[in-house]
Amino acid sequence: MIIVPEREIASLVTPADCFSAVENVFAAMARRSASNFPVVREALGHADAIYGFKSGFDRESLALGLKSGGFWPGNASRGLTNHQSTIFLFDADTGQCRAMVGGNLLTALRTAAAAAISTKYLARQDAEVLGMIGAGHQSAFQLRAALGQRPFKRIVGWNRRPEMLSRLADVATEHGLPFEAVDLDRLGAEADVIITITSSFAPILKASQVKPGTHLACMGTDTKGKQEVEAELVAAATVFTDEVAQCVSIGESQHAVAQELVRPTSIVEIGRVVAGLHPGRTSGEEVTLFDGTGVGLQDLAVASAVVNLAVAKCVAVQIEI
Repeated sequence: MIIVPEREIASLVTPADCFSAVENVFAAMARRSASNFPVVREALGHADAIYGFKSGFDRESLALGLKSGGFWPGNASRGLTNHQSTIFLFDADTGQCRAMVGGNLLTALRTAAAAAISTKYLARQDAEVLGMIGAGHQSAFQLRAALGQRPFKRIVGWNRRPEMLSRLADVATEHGLPFEAVDLDRLGAEADVIITITSSFAPILKASQVKPGTHLACMGTDTKGKQEVEAELVAAATVFTDEVAQCVSIGESQHAVAQELVRPTSIVEIGRVVAGLHPGRTSGEEVTLFDGTGVGLQDLAVASAVVNLAVAKCVAVQIEI
């Protein structure tokens, strides 16, 4: 079995590698040659942690496996990231465990890649202002990935704790772009693309605050009860997602569907756009919304890429089991 420890991941894989892997697996999902299995996600009743499994199988790449992990909110005080995960890959021909891969950085990179893919395929070509709602650990990954998809000229951001926005300001400086902290009314009025990446259980952004033609990537809602934007905003948008079954149960769409404002059959898998099976945005005035819940196949795709790179660069640890 191959082991790729967390400490090796950053030197092996690039955001571009992850973007390509996730883009390909979204298209495979649309072609129905890749499937996610039911998600297990439970509160442990210990350390306020949420723990679970995401798994699946891609018959094109033969990636088979699962990601095990979750969210430990007290980890920051221990010098650890709150999200902790490990990815296990299995040989599709024999069922043997092929690899164990550190999943923390990969989860951040694949989540950012998914939002960036939605921006590539759904945002207006003339988008100039990028809006960020949320300034936690994941926000920097989201911002860096998004900046490669359009020639943005400036960035605006909002966070419940404004002092944390320095994280986004630093990324903007890296890219030579101005950054401004704004209220939600200004953010919605000015931003052509909005990325939400919070852990909110109550809506932050309202439909009345979003201008026509905006593309939103809602990336923080991945658990029953979470919510970043009001249901009326979801209802007013053309909704795209990584996987429909998951987004209507634990994603941003769950509330609009429960209130019968949105029909699950109207939600489009982003992979259909990637694979050329759906046109995506159809007008300059259309509001598009990507409901990114994070699927197991994303994790397997990026982990498979890492294993191949680790073997090629001779940094993989191999053990007998």
